[in-house]
Amino acid sequence: MVNQNLTATEIGFTHEDFAALLDKYDYHFSPGDVVPGTVFSIEPRGALIDIGAKTAAYIPIQEMSINRVDAPEEVLQSNETREFFILTDENEDGQLTLSIRRIEYMRAWERVRQLQAEDATVRSGVFATNRGGALVRIEGLRGFIPGSHISTRKPKEELVGEDLPLKFLEVDEERNRLVLSHRRALVERKMNRLEVGEVVIGTVRGIKPYGAFIDIGGVSGLLHISEISHEHIDTPHSVFNVNDEVKVMIIDLDAERGRISLSTKQLEPEPGDMIKNRDLVYDKAEEMAAKYREQLLAKQQGATAAPAAPVEVLAEEEIEVPPAVELEEEIPPAAELEEEIPPAAELEEEIPPAAEIEEEIPVVAEIEKEIPAATETEEEIPAAIKE
Repeated sequence: MVNQNLTATEIGFTHEDFAALLDKYDYHFSPGDVVPGTVFSIEPRGALIDIGAKTAAYIPIQEMSINRVDAPEEVLQSNETREFFILTDENEDGQLTLSIRRIEYMRAWERVRQLQAEDATVRSGVFATNRGGALVRIEGLRGFIPGSHISTRKPKEELVGEDLPLKFLEVDEERNRLVLSHRRALVERKMNRLEVGEVVIGTVRGIKPYGAFIDIGGVSGLLHISEISHEHIDTPHSVFNVNDEVKVMIIDLDAERGRISLSTKQLEPEPGDMIKNRDLVYDKAEEMAAKYREQLLAKQQGATAAPAAPVEVLAEEEIEVPPAVELEEEIPPAAELEEEIPPAAELEEEIPPAAEIEEEIPVVAEIEKEIPAATETEEEIPAAIKE
């Protein structure tokens, strides 16, 4: 029969020894670690998680997802095992605080960086608007569309609930900024359906001293003054009026900068016909465009196109597509073009650095009122994690 009155000395193992042994084989957890855990108790506003520590860890309901959660059961089930992020060190009771939201947050930023690198087009519904633009959610993160990058005739307030195609303009996890463009997504989609040498019908939407902006099915192209006619023109106003319907040929597509260059000069059967006989130019547009494409192809192949029409005996420089460098010297800076076609490459002028961002993206002090950051965890992340 076993003697139940054995002393600690006879056994050779005290409570202190047992505690020391537990400490020796206990896991050591630090804020920022991602560990597996099993849900063993769901509370009204959180849940207790077994992660192998001496005391059960706790995850509050606000840390269960990037998105709003009304009840823990929406995210967690009893006995479920999954990954958790250690948000804070042990409190006075030896309990760790966990987060799922932090894991989703890190993976969401990783995903949007990948999408930006692929220059992907994403779709998202507008859930709010403010004086600067519209707010959407991408991979659970809050994104901002500046007003100048919303390409629709609807008032901003009517966009709530509407699903929009979007391109990434800025992905900055450190500054918690996710900025997108609806306009650029539309331009790219339209440009993918267009070809150099194609004749299209558009509407004059704006006239500047350097040319006319033509709306082609929802995107703007520039008909530079030098591409209106072979004859000299003092001002585009002498040839076009706003809302005129025009037939033009595409001579350059710059998807990266979101620019479409147009020409009516290359459609003239005789130099000056755009001024003297515009109807003839439009009637012969497809025929002249076909000759232009032949010349372009011959030039690309290093061959010389055989002259067959008056336009073909023109000097080569007269039929050559104006290089982008020359156009840039003649087209005023983006500040003057903003109303018609803000190019994606000049983004820095449309979305200024942090010091100048107040007009479109309010400074941090105003974020809560107008533009919530991509995530709302910043104030809740312990200093140890931030470092």
